[in-house]
Amino acid sequence: MSPNHNPSQNHLLAALPTAEFELLAPHLELVSLPLGDMLYEPGRQLQHAYFPTTAIVSLLHVMESGASAESAGVGNEGMVGISLFMGGDTTPSSAVVQTAGHAYRLDRRWLMQEFNRAGLFQRLLLRYTQALMTQMAQTAACNRHHSVEQQLCRWLLLTHDRVGTRELVITQELIAGMLGVRREGVTEAAGKLQRAGYISYRRGHVSVLDRAGLEAGACECYALVKTELSRLLSDVLYRQDSPSTGTEQRVSPAIASRPQMH
Repeated sequence: MSPNHNPSQNHLLAALPTAEFELLAPHLELVSLPLGDMLYEPGRQLQHAYFPTTAIVSLLHVMESGASAESAGVGNEGMVGISLFMGGDTTPSSAVVQTAGHAYRLDRRWLMQEFNRAGLFQRLLLRYTQALMTQMAQTAACNRHHSVEQQLCRWLLLTHDRVGTRELVITQELIAGMLGVRREGVTEAAGKLQRAGYISYRRGHVSVLDRAGLEAGACECYALVKTELSRLLSDVLYRQDSPSTGTEQRVSPAIASRPQMH
């Protein structure tokens, strides 16, 4: 593994105790994910799970007309490929790289082997799946009931959380496709946010200048999704090599209450 990349940059992998992580580590493959790369297509059997570290992947639904909308985004807080362990194998959505970066790829055989041990890995993935379902449901409600400006604030905040830098490499066309709205609507909303001093925008780049302003302009959907993820993983602690902590930690008894099977 590259010294500049570490599986513990992904929060789910970082939450595994050393014994369980070492079972997975030899099978984790660091991969580069360029912008626009399609990790899986509708109706095709998934072969790998992806644990993003610096990349962000959008779960997209594309209509017959060619119009698209994002149902959820996945960054370093989660994984792409829940259909593998939920029993579906395929999905009507596609997974497309929204922000270029890296991820750790895991073959479906190793994923299922560790999942079927019924240890902490299984419980983490199921907890994360519930958080992802919340994000999908809230996104659907948000797209129906809130303004484009509110949706854009929500989307920028979630992206900023995952990237961790002020500058986001993104185009208005891509944002419009993620939100399922016309580009003109995104241009108008972005202009309002820029005039308010919340962001600055130049072609292909958005800089977050005032995060508090974006949070004030967002609807309740951003906070709800973030709170639910925190609630579901609130009792997860991290290994020593995780960037989230500086000491050796074990998962708390609330998650690790059932015996692990090895």
